[in-house]
Order: sequence, then C-alpha cells, then structure tokens
Amino acid sequence: MQETLNPWRLSVAPMLDWTDRHCRYFHRLLTRQTRLYTEMVTTGALLHGDQPRHLDFNAEEHPVALQLGGSEPADLAACAKLAERWGYDEVNLNCGCPSERVQRGAFGACLMAEPGLVADGVKAMRDACGIPVTVKHRIGIDRIESYDFVRDFVGQIAEAGCEVFIVHARNAWLQGLSPKENREVPPLRYELVHQLKREFPALTIVLNGGIKSDDEIAEQLQHVDGVMVGRQAYHEPWQMAGWDQRFYGQNGPAESREAVEAAWMDYLERVQAQGRGWPQAMRHALGLWNGAAGARRWRQVWSDHKLKTLPPREVQAQATAARLGVQAHLEQARAA
Repeated sequence: MQETLNPWRLSVAPMLDWTDRHCRYFHRLLTRQTRLYTEMVTTGALLHGDQPRHLDFNAEEHPVALQLGGSEPADLAACAKLAERWGYDEVNLNCGCPSERVQRGAFGACLMAEPGLVADGVKAMRDACGIPVTVKHRIGIDRIESYDFVRDFVGQIAEAGCEVFIVHARNAWLQGLSPKENREVPPLRYELVHQLKREFPALTIVLNGGIKSDDEIAEQLQHVDGVMVGRQAYHEPWQMAGWDQRFYGQNGPAESREAVEAAWMDYLERVQAQGRGWPQAMRHALGLWNGAAGARRWRQVWSDHKLKTLPPREVQAQATAARLGVQAHLEQARAA
C-alpha cells in the first residue's frame, strides 16, 4: 500500500517551452495522481523578473513542482522560499540540463562536477522552506562513465538532506552535442539507476529517460521508486488517461477523449476571456486524438492559422466535423 502512495511514483518531466501552466492543466484532465513539473526557471528570472508570469499556476495542477536552474546557495534559498509561498508541492534543482547556454550560467549538468556546491545549495534551500527539495541529474558527464561518480554525487547531496533523486539514465556530454542529441546519443544505462536504489535504499530514486510504454513503466517500478516520463507523455497524452488506474489503483478523470476535449474547451474559453490567445495553450493538446481515425485532419484544422482569431468552440466544431468525416469514410470503405 505504501508504494502506491509514493508521491514520486509517476511524473511528467520538466520540458522547456512545453510544460507551462496550460500544458499542465491539460495533463490534469487526463491524470489526477501523476506529479507535474514546471519548465526550468532560472533563479535570476525569479529574483529580477516577472514573478507572477513564472510562478502563477492553476489550483487544479497539484501536485506540482517548481524546477529551478541556478547554483548560488543564497539565490536558491530565496527561490525555494518563493516556491513555498506560491504554493508549490516541491522545489527541484536542475543538475541535468546540458545546453551551452545553461553551462554559461554555471548550472545544469555541469553542477555534477561540483557536488559540494550542489550540497550547499540543497542545504540552503532546505533551511529556507518546508516543502521537499529534490535534485534531477544525469548518471555522469562527458566520458565519465564510472558508477562511482554518480554514487558519490548522490551520497554527498544526500548528506545535505536531499531524499529524492530523479536520475536521467544517460550521461550529459557538455561539448559536441546539442540538447536534443544529448537526449538520444549517450546510451541509456538503467542498471546504474537500479544500483543507486540498491545502495541507497532509504532514498527515493526516480528513473527518467527513454521510457515509452506502460509496460516499461511497470517494469522499472520493480527496481526503483518512481518513473518520470518526458516527450512520450507530451506527444501521446491519451496514454496518461490510464495511469491513475494502473499505477495508483484509482479512477482517473478522463472518461473519454470527447469528455477531455469538452473540458479543455471550457479552459480555452477562460484563457480567451482573460485576453490571452488560445492557440498558445491549444498547441499542447494537439496529440489528444493520436492513434484514432481522423486525428491528422483534426490537428490540421486546429493548426490552421486562418482560424486562430475565431472562438475556440467554432474551431472545435470544424475540427470535429473533419475528424468524424474521415472516420465515416473509413467505415464506409470497410463496409464496401
């Protein structure tokens, strides 16, 4: 029973330009239990920028975590305090992003080479707030492929009080690969993450990287405490509709794709009523009908720039008619 209640059993990864508040609201229409993460927000953006733009979220998004990018302990502490004040359920430190822009800011994956600095940051964050402070990291950097490297990193950060580690099971190559290539070229080494769990049984170890099917999630949950899914969840969102039942033993919110779409239209109307354009939100839901007849035509209608000034329900009517038209044509062809 305790395993089912583990808050990190299943989560959707923080993804830059994707997991904004609109995306997270859409995901909540599919799963109540899965933990959601913001895009990475830098400490500088929070301390010197538009805090409401970066931190505001819908109450329906809980449980939701704020992911921070930064390395200065005092700045991280101030932002952890903000995360708690704004109502987040967790604050997560990014030690896994390999982009050169992030490296220039001296945070992300390059922090794995400075575990003492990470430990100081984690301690400062824990002293500043009462919500869980977690770390997301890789299994190594560049050509360092020894298990000892990631083991020592986790051990030192755990001594600072961190109890939850989200481990992307690939190395981060800090030179020579783009962020996209860093998600594909370095090999996945799940066995190292499993070994971390065996060596640190008291810690919560969450595996991230390359997981696609529900059966793969279930397989990994035999070895670790949780699984974080990234692009698969974003591109094939309907898959999440079965997660609450399968992985938490509870009924999920999504009765059908039609019901999810109807609830999403209510949300888009609220977005429009607030004076914001609905297309920015709608882009996150374009995969809803993937795998169903007419999905491509449905997406094409929603992506038509000529329709983006219309109310969302008018576009929905056209998209639904296009989808059902394809479906009827296929049924007629089969009958013939």
